[in-house]
Amino acid sequence: MSAPTIPVTRFLRLALFAATLATVPIGTIVRAGEETRAKLDREIAAADLPGLTRSAIGVTRGDTPIPCLVSPEDFDFGTEKFRVLLVGGLDGTENSVRGALAAASALRETDGVAVSCVPCADPDRWAAGEPVLAAAFPPEGNAYNDPKTDTAQYLWRWIGMHAPDLTIEVRSEAGFALDALNHGTPSGIGTIPARVVTVGNLGEVAAAVREAVETARSAGPSPARLEMRRRVGRSPIEVATQLGAVYGHKLEPVMYIPALAIVGRMRLGELTGDPQPLAEAERLADPYRTGAKESMGEKGNGSTISGHLVFSALAAAKGDPRDVALAKKVADYGFDEKGEPKESMPFHSEMSDSVFMGCAILAETGQLTGDSKYFAMCLRHLRFMRGHCLRKDGIYRHSPLDDSAWGRGNGFPALGMALSLSALPEDSPEFAAFLESYRAHLTALRAHQDPNGMWHQIIDRPESYREFTSTCMITFAILRGLRRGWLDEREWAPVVAKSWPAILSRIAPNGDLVDVCTGTGKMKSPRDYFDRTAILGKDDRGGAMALMVSTERAFREKEQKGDTRK
Repeated sequence: MSAPTIPVTRFLRLALFAATLATVPIGTIVRAGEETRAKLDREIAAADLPGLTRSAIGVTRGDTPIPCLVSPEDFDFGTEKFRVLLVGGLDGTENSVRGALAAASALRETDGVAVSCVPCADPDRWAAGEPVLAAAFPPEGNAYNDPKTDTAQYLWRWIGMHAPDLTIEVRSEAGFALDALNHGTPSGIGTIPARVVTVGNLGEVAAAVREAVETARSAGPSPARLEMRRRVGRSPIEVATQLGAVYGHKLEPVMYIPALAIVGRMRLGELTGDPQPLAEAERLADPYRTGAKESMGEKGNGSTISGHLVFSALAAAKGDPRDVALAKKVADYGFDEKGEPKESMPFHSEMSDSVFMGCAILAETGQLTGDSKYFAMCLRHLRFMRGHCLRKDGIYRHSPLDDSAWGRGNGFPALGMALSLSALPEDSPEFAAFLESYRAHLTALRAHQDPNGMWHQIIDRPESYREFTSTCMITFAILRGLRRGWLDEREWAPVVAKSWPAILSRIAPNGDLVDVCTGTGKMKSPRDYFDRTAILGKDDRGGAMALMVSTERAFREKEQKGDTRK
């Protein structure tokens, strides 16, 4: 179907509304968001929808969460039920929201059908009585920080990751905003059959939607869901091999992103018995070993320091003293000219990232050299960073500049503590202190895991997007704890049982990834974190973290089968 024709007067009102959102004071926008949220809450509360879990697909410019209601089958791509998504609110009318909710209530009693609902896909425009133009789909521009397309991006990508068998747009007016689902591939997953149900009488919507479902369900799973089944059905070795074909082949300059990708490939080689990744890692490290290239450089920073984890990994694998010397060179940044410990490792910028950037290389250097001063400095640095960034609720603010608990700003401490614990002597006071901090942090994070298994761009703001790297890093930390006996199996294995399929679903066989937060420094507000670009496609940072967690999952599965090799 073609997009509806929008009268010129309505188009001008829509343009004026968008311009208004971009120019009114932020306090006014937030108050408007609160009023819109309250109005939506009343509509959702009035619907008869037991058994559906309320969550959010994103957040508007007015700070209104975009609500969704999901069923248990929405987290199971293998279910035999026909999965139907209802979307309302795109025509700017109250009846389309009420109609989507009413249809969801009616469909949930239909045998063999699982229903979910986004009752109001663009709350700000809905509150203003303005439709979303069909031309908004598929959306252009960056996700999710373009005021012209952000809500469309949230809906488009969420539908792709949700991968229903049928999407039904409920409208009170003529039009079809989501027709692009029939031929587009949201989130790069696959096409999703879409239909529109236009009803003037709210009492007719249930019958119209049932008819649309009965017509479509004989086609079976959508191409998008079939792709999701393939993705989540891969073994850890299979997905790591696919990632290793794309990531982990460069080390220029030495920074944590290429370093962890190389380490991930080394781990993959260990798992498969393939010597090539280790040989390539040595080739990439040789210019730094010989001094032909400087590993730290004049512009060295925390990322450079943690990039030397590639040398500590090589030292553990090969025993080359040159690798030990390179790791020790940056670990010694924690000490002054007299060898006395500094207050902290340098380059921390008061950001929680530094729990990983500084601690892990200190612990691994201590393990390589046998010098306990590095263990003591490792704990000293952790305590310093906790003082700056750990909130009373047990999760980390990204920096003292704002209280927001950035997703990767919590992934970094989780990963950093897990790696440090792996190198610290288990009978040392440093190990005991790290273990207490590690367990407390993961326990706080567990409370904020999304129903689909992911963690969010802002950990405790479920309307922020589901972020890939933080989920990989937190899952790695849990897997390492399960492998080493730091965490209780009954308590923590179910957490990974949710997060691991969610990670797999966001990794394409060609290495493309879904919703990787771009590089992020200190931000001043939650909105700044909401608006960090969510990358769709290939990304070195995301690829490195995916390699680390997929190989950790593979090691755990080998151990569960009785193979106790590392």
